Amino acid sequence: MKLAPLFDRVVLKQLVAEETTKSGIVLPGQAKEKPQQAEVIAVGPGGVVDGKDVTMQVKVGDKVIFSKYSGTEVEMDDEKFVIVKQNDILAVIE
Repeated sequence: MKLAPLFDRVVLKQLVAEETTKSGIVLPGQAKEKPQQAEVIAVGPGGVVDGKDVTMQVKVGDKVIFSKYSGTEVEMDDEKFVIVKQNDILAVIE
């Protein structure tokens, strides 16, 4: 099954959270914070959204940082994805 986002939506796959701190302390599952970094899996076509012309600024394969409490989590084929609006993406990691 393939996810095809509409309008200015972007499908992200979150990067794996660190399991140890820099000093070597192993974090239990509950103490780990979900990473805000993700890889772009699919990008919508853009177009007119809320009366404004939207041009997509990200592309498949980009690594991005997105807002902490944004998006909708979905699970497909035992993989978890987050679908966000383009304006919830804060930066592209180069």
